[in-house]
Amino acid sequence: MPSFSIGVDLGGTNLRIAAVSSEGQLLEKITLGTKVIQGRDQVIDEMCAAILGLSAKCKTDREFLGAGIGVPGIIDMARGVLRKSANLPGWEDYPVRAEIERRLEVPVVLENDANVAALGEQWLGAARGIANVATVTLGTGIGGGIVLDGKIWHGMNGMAGEFGHVTVEPEGHPCGCGNHGCAEQYASASAVMRMAREAITSGEAPELARAASSDPEFGAKAIYNLALQGDEHARRIFRTFGRYLGILLADLINVLNLGMYVIGGGVSSAWDAFAPNMFEELRERSVVYAATAPDDPLRISVLGDQGASFETDSLGKRETIITRALLGSDAGLYGAARVAEAAA
Repeated sequence: MPSFSIGVDLGGTNLRIAAVSSEGQLLEKITLGTKVIQGRDQVIDEMCAAILGLSAKCKTDREFLGAGIGVPGIIDMARGVLRKSANLPGWEDYPVRAEIERRLEVPVVLENDANVAALGEQWLGAARGIANVATVTLGTGIGGGIVLDGKIWHGMNGMAGEFGHVTVEPEGHPCGCGNHGCAEQYASASAVMRMAREAITSGEAPELARAASSDPEFGAKAIYNLALQGDEHARRIFRTFGRYLGILLADLINVLNLGMYVIGGGVSSAWDAFAPNMFEELRERSVVYAATAPDDPLRISVLGDQGASFETDSLGKRETIITRALLGSDAGLYGAARVAEAAA
């Protein structure tokens, strides 16, 4: 009998739920608001009601295997407990898995949201057909996930893939984690905004200042648009962004030596503004990348749907591919459903 799983993306603002077949077909998807202010039990109740409603529609001709829940934060994998999440205040040490399983009476897998996004891209997205891949998610901060032999690599206690807290600038800007110079202080949406504010405060970036004062939604996207229009200060911000992202990727490539690194998240849409500097930095800082880089990495980076055909060049040399994600915000839904299926 055909089967399906439910994938959930539980964020601080939106709650997204999808039914996904074992073949990777998206059967149905719904989006709700995450009413964090009403408390965690209320959020879990609404989530479970939505999962039950969605699964009832699909169970007429398919077997329901279980649910995978992608959550932002640090997770105790063995106990299914959310230890800490900046996006879900008041959820510290909350037994999310047990609460959901009690309501649904089906197996539930609790996973970090960046991990399931990485698995989604490996299963059906830019890294389809590539067994070993790392994903770097550029959002408000930086998330990361590692997939080895088609499975999420958790490390000792589920905390592997904290790419955003790799030091790229010793004694650099302070980070919320307590360190200084973390990657997400230089290559994230928050970093773009910090650099823009610094440029505005200097009095030398009139176009940025004008946009900030006139646009109530002034953010990384607006700064990218200014870069596209040729504003030098906006372009400089993304050149700096690309440089530090290149430093981060050089470290990952030197340590992991994987076949593919997928760049996702909202800020990845500014690829053309930061990628040239990223690749330039990579060649200078990673001996592994210098030996395995494609002849034209920028061309390949927009062909992410080619999957495994990137693994070797025409002479049989193994190449290190850095490419953009393909699944967008649905990557986590696919990956969460995939971990539920694997656990069934």
